[in-house]
Amino acid sequence: MIEIADLDGTAVLTLHSEPVNALDLALLGAVPEALSAVVDARAVVLTGSGRSFSAGVDLHRIVDGGPRYVEQFLPALSDAVLAVFDHPKPVVAAVNGHALAGGCVLAAACDVRLMSSGTIGLTELAAGVPFPTVAMEVMRHAVGPALDGMVLGAGRLAPDAARSIGLVHEIVEPEHLLPAALRRAEGLCAAPPDVYALAKRQLHRPVHERIAAAWPADGPEVLDIWASERTAATLRGYLAALRQGGKSSR
Repeated sequence: MIEIADLDGTAVLTLHSEPVNALDLALLGAVPEALSAVVDARAVVLTGSGRSFSAGVDLHRIVDGGPRYVEQFLPALSDAVLAVFDHPKPVVAAVNGHALAGGCVLAAACDVRLMSSGTIGLTELAAGVPFPTVAMEVMRHAVGPALDGMVLGAGRLAPDAARSIGLVHEIVEPEHLLPAALRRAEGLCAAPPDVYALAKRQLHRPVHERIAAAWPADGPEVLDIWASERTAATLRGYLAALRQGGKSSR
């Protein structure tokens, strides 16, 4: 699910779930486990295998699994995003291809984001599903006022457009992506680890406060909609349209 490599003290975590690193329960559960396993690394680089960083939630599993699967999936998604977001060491995303919906959120949870190809964006409303509170607030932290357009427009951004709103910090040629991400990670290690960790906690405190405030109202409604038969029917139609269009993303 996640391949771990040590490159001079930086842990490189590679999402590996063919064909497009779609997020299911197994892959999401592997994210916090992998980060716990590399807690002693100086920094972390998160990337994807193949031509996608992550094309988003595995909607086939959502449809096939039904409400019971959704009840497990949504907390697992939030846990994975927060594990990346709150990891105390520097975390750099090396976005090597499409990063859509949940894949976009996972990238946005990283401290710095480099991108080489593909598109990035929040396609949830196009698929007919609402945003979990954690995903919404982590994205708000990453892009600020640009979030409205990303959420309601439900579109995909090319790397240049993503950089213009702060979602991507640097565009790198594919062959240079990993070395550039490692250099960024090394640069972030200039601060003492405890100082860096404290700075992250300070920056992230408002995010956690918003999550705590919004969760009681939003959480049950988000779950009800994701688990409904109407949503399952909508997702079947969305997936059928993707197949007809020859697209691989979720």
